[in-house]
Order: sequence, then C-alpha cells, then structure tokens
Amino acid sequence: MRTGGKPTGTSVEVAAAMEILVVLVIFVLLTVASAAGLTRDSRDSLDWQPTQDGSRQPR
Repeated sequence: MRTGGKPTGTSVEVAAAMEILVVLVIFVLLTVASAAGLTRDSRDSLDWQPTQDGSRQPR
C-alpha cells in the first residue's frame, strides 16, 4: 500500500462519489423521518404576530 504522494484519479473519483452518496443518504433519512412524523416543528409563531401598517401592536 502506498502512503503519501498524490492520490490517483480513481481514488479521487471514488471519494467524490462516496461524498455525494453520504449527502443523499442524509437527505433521504431526513425525508423519511419527516414523513413518519418523527421531526419536531420548532416554529412558535412569534414572528407572525398581528401588525397594523407594518408595526406590531404592544401587548
């Protein structure tokens, strides 16, 4: 096994393909978890308080 030096073209291509595969797997896992209802909605609607002419009303 060779250590050090420039990587061969094949190893660079394999590394790039593996990186793309890992990213795709993460997205697929997030999509499946979201579809199964396992993700939480962290929005608390504070940004959507009523406004009048673009200004929020005091409480």
